[in-house]
Amino acid sequence: MSAVTDSPRAKDGRAPDVFRHGGWIPMRCYRDEDEVDFAIVGTGAGGGTLACKLAEAGFSVAAFDAGPYWRPLEDFASDEYEQKKLFWLGERITGGEDPVQLGENNSGQSVGGSTVHFQMVSLRFRPERFRARSRLGYAVDWPIEPEEMWHYYDLTEEALKIAGPVNYPWGPPRGRYPYRQHEMNAAGLVLARGCEALGIKWAATPLATVSAPRGKAHPCVYRGFCKFGCSTNAKQSALVTWIPWAIKAGAEIRDLAMVGRIEVGQHGRVTGLEYHREGQWRRQRAKNVVVAGYAIETPRLLLNSACPQFPDGLANSRGMVGKFFMVQSNHAVYGTFDEEIRWYKAPPSLAITEHWNYTDSGKDFPGGYAYMSQGPLPIEYADTVTGQRGLWGMELRNEMAKYNHQAGLKIVGEVLPQEKNRVELADETDEYGLRIPRVVFSYGEEDRKLYQHAIRFMSEALQAAGGKDIWSAEDTAHLGGTCRMGADPNESVTNADGRCWDIPNLWICDGSLFPTVAGVNPSLTIQALAWRIGDRIRELARRGEL
Repeated sequence: MSAVTDSPRAKDGRAPDVFRHGGWIPMRCYRDEDEVDFAIVGTGAGGGTLACKLAEAGFSVAAFDAGPYWRPLEDFASDEYEQKKLFWLGERITGGEDPVQLGENNSGQSVGGSTVHFQMVSLRFRPERFRARSRLGYAVDWPIEPEEMWHYYDLTEEALKIAGPVNYPWGPPRGRYPYRQHEMNAAGLVLARGCEALGIKWAATPLATVSAPRGKAHPCVYRGFCKFGCSTNAKQSALVTWIPWAIKAGAEIRDLAMVGRIEVGQHGRVTGLEYHREGQWRRQRAKNVVVAGYAIETPRLLLNSACPQFPDGLANSRGMVGKFFMVQSNHAVYGTFDEEIRWYKAPPSLAITEHWNYTDSGKDFPGGYAYMSQGPLPIEYADTVTGQRGLWGMELRNEMAKYNHQAGLKIVGEVLPQEKNRVELADETDEYGLRIPRVVFSYGEEDRKLYQHAIRFMSEALQAAGGKDIWSAEDTAHLGGTCRMGADPNESVTNADGRCWDIPNLWICDGSLFPTVAGVNPSLTIQALAWRIGDRIRELARRGEL
């Protein structure tokens, strides 16, 4: 164990400076007996953003994260195995017809959450997807108007300085992205050739990694370790954006602080939370608690917090907590090219087409998908080749010898909500004595039609671009649902503000709120949603409705 993971860094009035080796910044600290306005569980895309917005609005905020507080410049190495420290690798049980691989591809454990190792793809939902039932005839509606989300997309893209094309070819008209698009790499040009051969549009992918200097953050150097930790701070993760801004505004961040239970008082309102830090259980008093642990840890915490007033878990009087768990299909096709591609250079998803997100004819499924160019690092790619094709020994070695001549395309595909897909508690417990989650997932018929369509289309595109020996691989990515928001208390856990129907001072702010996941990466939507929730809380407080 390193010193970083042995004991907390953020304490005693200071927190790590993410922009300086060994540096520190001042941080306000609260006592456990202080009743903070908001205790936030999780500091990723949802919790980190909300902590910033609430602190800026003048609320007292203490945010908790089970993982360490990293300094990217000194803690992130160009080593795939070493960087696995960023993932949530705690024990979880998976089941269903299509068990989901958990850990490195869909959850993180550190201050900044999964954004520390996300691949920076920053896409907006197609507006109609927020009204999937009303406007497109499938799934369910969000309780928020698309126009309102579009406003918060604008704000979030500007705050993160998203790098993207001057004219993005899909969706309603919008302003220019704050930073110019990144220079296209060879893997992205493969996608471009395939799209042009098949007569569809493509674009540079909007990315949350800066293409020019931003303050102390250097522009992207095409190092290629984007799925891991960015050692130059080009990646605009919550760790280097929302978290420092939150601390500057007066919030406290507590690293290596595992929250195990939310406490409820005699009047049925939450009164604080129990957390484990530095070898002991402690209790933080709070007027409000926000759970932002993502689609597995959020329902797990609510269910583990069962008490006499709420014997089935918090916010679960209608049995909705943990239901409608969703992933996104992440199937890929790979091929070999005569020319060198060296696909590991640059962010891995540098080119994109959203053709099948915005085209409703010519397909036999509802929903949609985007697909992007790929750039897996060698160990990750070897794992894929071994797991998907069963190659080993000399066969694997011969295949890996083609690495610099490989290219691939990979979807982010919409998976529809099904009540049977769920997160529940297992009987087994972890090192804290807390019951671990069991995740049950099966694709539906429409989900299978979508990814089968994607595999056929991407194979044609890769072949049209000059690819040979094309093969496909199965995968999933990103999580959603389990504490869905809605307009009807009988069919949702929270209202449109993330406020739990059952307990008015308990809030949720992460991807578990999603009623649907659409066909694009969720991080931008989670951050935009968190910004909106922060504004709504400020307005409710002004009106005396907290």
